Amino acid sequence: MRTRRLFTALMALSLSTMPAWASSHREAPFIAQQPKLDGTDFYLFNSYETGRTGFVTMVANYLPLQDAYGGPNYFTLDPKARYDINIDSNGDAKPDISFQFRFNNNLQDAALNIGGKLISIPLFNFAPTTLISNGLNVNESFTVNVVRGNQTRTITNATGGGSLFTKPADNIGQKSFPDYVAYANQYLYTINIPGCPVPGRMFVGQRKDPFVVNLGEVFDLVNLNPLGPVNSRPNIIDDKNVTSLILEVSASCLTAGGDPVIGGWTVSSAPANRVLNPSATYIKPASETGPLVQQSRLANPLVNEVVIGLKDKNLFNASRPQNDAQFADYVTNPTLPALIEALFGVTAPTVFPRNDLVQVFLTGVPGLNQPRSVVPAEMMRLNTSIPAVAAASQNNLGVIGGDLAGYPNGRRPGDDVVDISLRAVMGVLLPLDQAPSGQLPYTDGAFVDASFFDQTFPYIKPPLPGSPAS
Repeated sequence: MRTRRLFTALMALSLSTMPAWASSHREAPFIAQQPKLDGTDFYLFNSYETGRTGFVTMVANYLPLQDAYGGPNYFTLDPKARYDINIDSNGDAKPDISFQFRFNNNLQDAALNIGGKLISIPLFNFAPTTLISNGLNVNESFTVNVVRGNQTRTITNATGGGSLFTKPADNIGQKSFPDYVAYANQYLYTINIPGCPVPGRMFVGQRKDPFVVNLGEVFDLVNLNPLGPVNSRPNIIDDKNVTSLILEVSASCLTAGGDPVIGGWTVSSAPANRVLNPSATYIKPASETGPLVQQSRLANPLVNEVVIGLKDKNLFNASRPQNDAQFADYVTNPTLPALIEALFGVTAPTVFPRNDLVQVFLTGVPGLNQPRSVVPAEMMRLNTSIPAVAAASQNNLGVIGGDLAGYPNGRRPGDDVVDISLRAVMGVLLPLDQAPSGQLPYTDGAFVDASFFDQTFPYIKPPLPGSPAS
């Protein structure tokens, strides 16, 4: 009986935190104007690579819908911004640990002698780049600070020393990078993390977008068959890249007070004031001053996309988890089931307010991933004591499929969050009289599971090349 109650509660959590359709690509009007600050997906899971028991992997993806061929200016991150991965270790909805990334784009200003004059070249690169040669005209680097309370300390390279790390250039193409995988893999770092008992690992760079969704047809008034085969439609963003900030950290470094549950989310922030420079240079196209202001926020996928009303999407991106009570009506009286009902003639759940969803949406599920002390807030929660499941044994429906190591207990790359959400949001956990269409096998038709990804760190596949010709 306890197992059945826990299973029902877990399904409720999936309904509350995964409201459906597409992940957070251009999900709010203002962030759509700032792609370099736009968080697209956040993953938080117990590492399932062999030999990495006791570690947690965090993946924060930014800068959505990158076309690999999008030159001559590729997808550098904003050197004036800060990108954070936040961890709540005690359930108070505030960051106890923040990993703060800052970037720098270093122009080499390569030039050619043209008629006796040195003339700057117009391109991002000028020759092939390999393990022993660098043909890049821009070199990207970054630093990472760890903030605990009022103490800020710097992550360092455990093997090479120093605190300045290299971000590999984007995958321009096979002539520019004859072996891109080998080139990028040299920037897989073992790192010393202040306050952590053992070294962790880190990779920052372009990756193939791991999210799988029938994106275009979903937003064309759901122009698909939600009751068709689970693999009948293409992943329409299969040709896109993203930029990933990936950390693997000892779970003991992230938990506190003997509670194995952590909460996580990622945010980006930029200076409050921007004045365009009428004499713009590469280094200073604008003057940016003032305190950092939060621009993007992401924990569970899809929340801002299809739960938060259009008028409040910018507000949600600027808000802190501890203030999430202001968005409660979007959960107690969700609009998405009514939209699905209107489009397909199925029947939306009829119980209001959805107080059960408010509890699981904001607090986690007792016995699974609810911290011992909790302030209601929207964040991704992970029970670090639940053993990871090897890739070959994972169920892509996560908890709904009987796999307690999957979504919504954290999120792994192979968890099919769209199908989980669709089946949950229409009331699969509710009694039949409250959700007459709740047992239907909803899907967007775009299939994903763990086989789509690597089984070792950093898990997310290398990026697609901009020029695939051999």
